Parts: sequence; C-alpha cells; structure tokens
Amino acid sequence: MTRSLVVVFAILALVVVGGELLSPRPDLLEEATAAMPSLLELHSMASVHKLPIQDIEDQSLIYPTTTNEDARSKP
Repeated sequence: MTRSLVVVFAILALVVVGGELLSPRPDLLEEATAAMPSLLELHSMASVHKLPIQDIEDQSLIYPTTTNEDARSKP
C-alpha cells in the first residue's frame, strides 16, 4: 500500500514539474514582442519607397451584360 502511494506521488510530482517546465512564460513573450521594430522602420529597412509603382486594374465589380433570365432562355 505504501509503495503504491510513493509511486503515485512520484508520478504526480513529475507531471507538475513537467507542466511547469513546458508552460510558456508571459514575461519572455513580452520581451520578444517589445524588440519588434515598427512598420515604418521595417519599410525603411526594406527600401519599400524605391519600388516602382504598379497600376492594378480593379476587377472586383464585374457585371454581366445579360440578365439571368435571358441567359436561361437560350438553349
């Protein structure tokens, strides 16, 4: 009986210690995000202002020339 209690407590201690070691620490996450430069600094480092301007045709609103009823009536 006492041997099984010792085994149970040892397993429980291993689970608690393993959970503490594997859990992420919020203070480490805050330090990592604090070191991130701003977007303006990233753009200036990548020389985004030197890229050529591209003309993009907006095709988000394309309307059909026929209505659905006209298209259905044609075999």
